Amino acid sequence: MSKKEQKRVVLCGASNYNEKYYLNPDFLKLPKGIQDELKVMCVLFVSEVGGILTLEYEADGTLCFRVAADEEDILFDEIGAGLKIKEYQQTKQELLKGLELYYRAAVLRE
Repeated sequence: MSKKEQKRVVLCGASNYNEKYYLNPDFLKLPKGIQDELKVMCVLFVSEVGGILTLEYEADGTLCFRVAADEEDILFDEIGAGLKIKEYQQTKQELLKGLELYYRAAVLRE
């Protein structure tokens, strides 16, 4: 694992393979409405395109979408995943920026 990967912090994620959603317990202080919105985003994403989606903070506080899929998963829609991420970056821009500000203030203490 590279130093860059070690500094990533997972906010939340969902897997189409085991049909589970995960919210990092370090972020349970986020308002319930935001937690619910993240859950809907992640679960909807993997139900539409498959694979695994995680929202992760980089060391500088930037929030990134990470998508993974099993090599033998022929149903995973790689193009759809890219389009869905772009859609979220546009339609959920305010939420994503707010989450970055929260992380920088509450975790990085900037």
